[in-house]
Amino acid sequence: MNNNGPTITVKTGDDMRAIGERLSKLTRGGDVVLLSGPLGAGKTTFAQGFGAGLGIAEPIVSPTFTIARELEGRFSDGSSAHLVHVDAYRLGGNAYAPGQDTVGRLLDELESLGLDEELENPGDNTVILMEWGEQMAAALAPERLEIHIDRPADAGMPDDDREMTSDGVRIVTMIPVGSAWSGFDFENGSR
Repeated sequence: MNNNGPTITVKTGDDMRAIGERLSKLTRGGDVVLLSGPLGAGKTTFAQGFGAGLGIAEPIVSPTFTIARELEGRFSDGSSAHLVHVDAYRLGGNAYAPGQDTVGRLLDELESLGLDEELENPGDNTVILMEWGEQMAAALAPERLEIHIDRPADAGMPDDDREMTSDGVRIVTMIPVGSAWSGFDFENGSR
């Protein structure tokens, strides 16, 4: 595995769900997993697989308008799992206090939603799965797994005709950050 963690080429939504499901089997209570990528990259599709891997029966949908959804499932050892699925896309508006930076604004918003403490110190059976959370990652979660999903433009088209579509190849890169993830090895299914 390279310094940036494994990079996986994903061709279908089912493949993306399978990666999410496989990763969920490696998570533990207290883990924070951050998903980043452009709109339509497959973050929610990944989250659906992740939820399925935790045995969550409820549908996993984008929490964009609710900011966070809390779901109950089970870890691979059978213990209860509490998944907090957060979408930070709408956080960090432009109502800044004098001298406040973007991260400060995001932290204030998370605090007002009651999510700051959960992100800083998830419970023993809680896993945080956050979409669009890279802006606050360093401030909130020094121990985390960053999942970057890239949606390359259609390489078979001339530059002027390239466009981003909901179909096609995705590149998923997993970057473990902090000692809690130091033994992370997705390819061999261990941590």
